[in-house]
Amino acid sequence: MENEELFKRFEAYLSDNLFSYRSFHPHFERAYKEMFEAGGKRFRPLLLLNVVDSYEPLLVESALPVAMALEMLHTYSLIHDDLPTFDDAALRRGKETLHVKYDEVTATLVGDALNSDSFLVIANAPLADDVKIELIRCFGENSGGGGMVLGQAIDCFFEKKKLALDELKFLHIHKTAKLIAASLKMGGIIVNLPKVKLFKLYDIGLKIGLLFQVQDDIIDATKSESEVGKPTSNDTFKNSFVNLLGIDEAIKKRAELKDELLNEIKELDSRLQARLTQIIMKYFK
Repeated sequence: MENEELFKRFEAYLSDNLFSYRSFHPHFERAYKEMFEAGGKRFRPLLLLNVVDSYEPLLVESALPVAMALEMLHTYSLIHDDLPTFDDAALRRGKETLHVKYDEVTATLVGDALNSDSFLVIANAPLADDVKIELIRCFGENSGGGGMVLGQAIDCFFEKKKLALDELKFLHIHKTAKLIAASLKMGGIIVNLPKVKLFKLYDIGLKIGLLFQVQDDIIDATKSESEVGKPTSNDTFKNSFVNLLGIDEAIKKRAELKDELLNEIKELDSRLQARLTQIIMKYFK
């Protein structure tokens, strides 16, 4: 399947299968689904699904819950990142953030629920138990205290303290790149790739994640809020590649990372190589 078809298939699955909670709470269920209905690039799910479709197209259907789990956990991280205790953002994906539209408690608890539910979705996926154990292991390693959450902790603690370049890379490898790398690796786990290929996919994913972050920092410095659907020019006190290197050097760094990545992808199997090249050329113009 082409990327557009995978995207549509994933969107349909997400719409039909995201949890529906029934209670007398006046808005929890609506808030739970709101950020998904606002759309998104679905970057991490598409990475996983492209790996699966490149090797075992018949397993795409079974992989959809795992792709959904990735988007759920990523969405939880965005909801929490927007809270007043973090970035205090009023806009996400062109919509009011949950703490603005509802309240801070609702936003926090929706994020908590999405985090927990993402693991439940993988546990219930129609895959072999040993595969699900490895998926959950990879998911947890890269999203928790050794991955995304650690990166967030470093980002917050050092917000007004300038980091060295290697420290900045460490921050964003954990906060952003590890979950992107896990997306590729988890696709490889589903299709039972050998360990050497899993390591290669993970390493490529880390590089995609760094490229993703450099580009995001450039967008924050150069685009308007209406163009990107979230607040921009709000990283003044943060450790970003633009703040550390300057806009011109950050743009140069983006080009270097992109070239390195495209060369490294050439070592992959031809079908996956073509898929990832297409994604990189689309998202990192």
